[in-house]
Amino acid sequence: MVVRFFPSDDERASGVGAGRRRVVKHDGRPAGQAAIAYLPGAAPTERAQAAAAAVRSVAEADAAAEQGTAEGALGRVREKAGKRAANVSLHQLARRGMSRWELEQVLRKREVDEAVAEAELDRLESVGLLDDGALAVSLVYAARARKGQGRQAIERELRRRHIDDDAIFEALADYDQEDELDQAIEVALKRVAQLHDLDDQTAERRLYGYLQRRGYSGEAVCIAVGDAMRSRHESR
Repeated sequence: MVVRFFPSDDERASGVGAGRRRVVKHDGRPAGQAAIAYLPGAAPTERAQAAAAAVRSVAEADAAAEQGTAEGALGRVREKAGKRAANVSLHQLARRGMSRWELEQVLRKREVDEAVAEAELDRLESVGLLDDGALAVSLVYAARARKGQGRQAIERELRRRHIDDDAIFEALADYDQEDELDQAIEVALKRVAQLHDLDDQTAERRLYGYLQRRGYSGEAVCIAVGDAMRSRHESR
């Protein structure tokens, strides 16, 4: 025998539960309905137990489906963000060599999530598309061969691009004082030939400024200017 306890007259009069959506709890009864109490010796039939189990199974399946949908949506969002980070990175690297720090700044300006950006930077380094050491070597070569820059200027440029100290040291390892002096003299000789219409004092002053701006050491500048001026006098 089953005894059900229904809401009291006061609860019924106050409208408790009125107008609300009917919700089924995991035990199979509607929300707001008093729990079922069984008299001693009475018990649910097998059919009732099976029905209650079916209700619980449906509720659990619905909850799992909702969680799976949310996780799937989050995965799709992350995948999309990763593809966007990759597209931005490859576009930038195709234009010019960049240090990790420089590319990180680009991704930040494009409002790429920090965790996604970090993962993309690590991926590019792992496949060799982002390599601060190789970039440093390339910049040193270009600065010497094309721009005629001295060691100080080259080092300033590498630090400006936030290349780490170890990479800078390795890239400049073969550029010693003797190499810098030889290059300073070569640059000074080319430059003094362009100052042929100036008097000696003005030409010498221009040479000093020119070599200093290109980052040569003070000693290299003095020697190079002296050699260049002697060559100027001998050619007359």
